[in-house]
Formats: sequence, structure tokens, C-alpha cells
Amino acid sequence: MIIKILIGFFLLVAILLIVIATRPADFRYSRSLAIAAPPDALFGQINDLHKFQDWNPWAQVDPAAKIEYTGPASGVGAAYSWDGNNDVGAGVMTIVESKPSELVRVRMDFKKPMAAIHDAEFTFRPDGDKTLVTWSMSGKNNFMSKAFGLVVDCDKMVGDQFAQGLATLKTLTEKTQP
Repeated sequence: MIIKILIGFFLLVAILLIVIATRPADFRYSRSLAIAAPPDALFGQINDLHKFQDWNPWAQVDPAAKIEYTGPASGVGAAYSWDGNNDVGAGVMTIVESKPSELVRVRMDFKKPMAAIHDAEFTFRPDGDKTLVTWSMSGKNNFMSKAFGLVVDCDKMVGDQFAQGLATLKTLTEKTQP
């Protein structure tokens, strides 16, 4: 009887490992919002990482997080590091590509709670009298991330934060427009 239980247990573990291993390695989370402001005004809010803290959704999660800026004030090479509680973790974001009023691409180096390197980007597309701002993050899932994704909807978790940040960016930007 104990042998059958052990065989059943190991069979279940093997199936779980196979399911985890066959989950997609690539991911992309993305949210968009139309904002009543020109692309250059929105680009200025995102290309300057000092302004990021004004609409960063994780700043409300841990207002006491330690923040440090390095590199130029804005554009390629500008970097923002954070070290906060378990909900926000620690890491560094660095602007690696900047095209005025079109694109800001950022390298995300997460240190904790799990080490990872991902790419984030902000794109700006004119849409009548508004600009469609899209915030995306993409990367590779390692084995642990694939397992985590079995129990947590990462697209919803990250996407909800992106949507909140874009809504705050909308409020901040639209109130300064003529």
C-alpha cells in the first residue's frame, strides 16, 4: 500500500514538473490609456525618471522605499534605483532608448524578491486630441516564475499596477494642459 502511495506521489510531482516546464518562457504584460495631452508632454513625464515617482503606482505601496537617481537627469543612461519592503522589492531601472514623443525603453534589473532582468517600454501614439500611452513589460520566465504563474495571475497583478500608474499619469498631465 505504501509503495502505491509513493508511486502516486512521485507521479503527481513528475506531472507538475512537466506542466511547469512546458509553460511559455516569454511573457508580455501591457496596458494602454488615452490621455488628453500631446505626446511631448507625456514623453517629458516618462523620460525624466525624477518625475516617475509622482505617478509610480508602487510608490503608494511603500512610500518609505529608498530611492536613488544616477546618470543624466533624463534620457538614455538615466537610472532610478529603489529598495523597499517585500511588496516592492529592490532593483534598478535604466533608460536604454529614448525617442522624443514616440518611445522610452527601460531595462528593469530586479534584485529582490526575485532576481530578474526584463524590458519595459512606453509608447505614445496620437489619437485625435489625445495620446494613447502604452506601458508594457516583457521578458523570460524562469522555472520558478513559471511555477508562480500557476497560482498567481501575473498579467492581472502587474497590469493592474500599470493601469493605476497610467491613470495617475493621466490626472497629473491633464490638469497641467491648457
